[in-house]
Amino acid sequence: MDFILYLINGLSLGSVYAIIALGYTMVYGIAKMLNFAHGDVIMVGAYTAYFLLVSYGVNFYLSILITMLVCALLGIIVERLAYKPLRSASSLSVLITAIGVSYLLQNSAQLFWGTSSKMFPTSFTNGSFSFSDVNIPYLTILTIIVCIIITVVLQWFVNNTKTGSAMRACAEDKGAALLMGINVNNTISITFAIGSALAAVASILLCSAYPSISPTLGSMPGIKAFTAAVFGGIGSIPGAFIGGLLLGIIEILSKAYISTQLSDAVVFSILILVLLIKPTGILGKKTIEKV
Repeated sequence: MDFILYLINGLSLGSVYAIIALGYTMVYGIAKMLNFAHGDVIMVGAYTAYFLLVSYGVNFYLSILITMLVCALLGIIVERLAYKPLRSASSLSVLITAIGVSYLLQNSAQLFWGTSSKMFPTSFTNGSFSFSDVNIPYLTILTIIVCIIITVVLQWFVNNTKTGSAMRACAEDKGAALLMGINVNNTISITFAIGSALAAVASILLCSAYPSISPTLGSMPGIKAFTAAVFGGIGSIPGAFIGGLLLGIIEILSKAYISTQLSDAVVFSILILVLLIKPTGILGKKTIEKV
């Protein structure tokens, strides 16, 4: 029974990683940029939800919507100010800029909200579902269901809508998409907005399970979600989903059966092993680059 409980907890944690990884994989797949400030959007979302719930007494469901809008707007601003001027720059320039934006958001949070931790309200997550001898918290079930719904809807959106077609065209060839009348700038901004809105959802689910909020909240989940995206095949929505779930399961089982201190080392070691065997990730495809 313990193994089943660990497995379910792993799926719950992995679902959070998967939601964050979807943001990474969307941005990389379409804009070919690694947005390492994505983890700090999670932190901004956590603080936004906290103040809406605690300081202003906003309804929980309304606070989710407002948090998603705030993070989506932040994603658009970051893309327009920091990344848009660098679309033709080297990958190293984009990487350095992303790290700079990450530290800017972290230090801004310290300036405005202080360095001390705040406790996220979790009263709405109480209760559990009993199955045989296993008690599964409602939050765990909700997290897994939300992740599945988001993945299915996002996959449908990309494959069956006009905006999704524009995204796929930009991912294939931005120059050709521009010649076909697609507004590349707006398409990339929409991609950043969607990814950041998903980060907002992930922040609320993450803080509901681990209530402590600090300016560095999003750093480790962001790194692990990026690992999940690479694990599953960055640029692939199903790959991000599978990579996130597997990463969460591996982490929880490592903590349970190996060592709490070594769980992260086990996770990254397995990632290295997978990439040595299949560098493109589980569902990634090899791309032929013209020179």
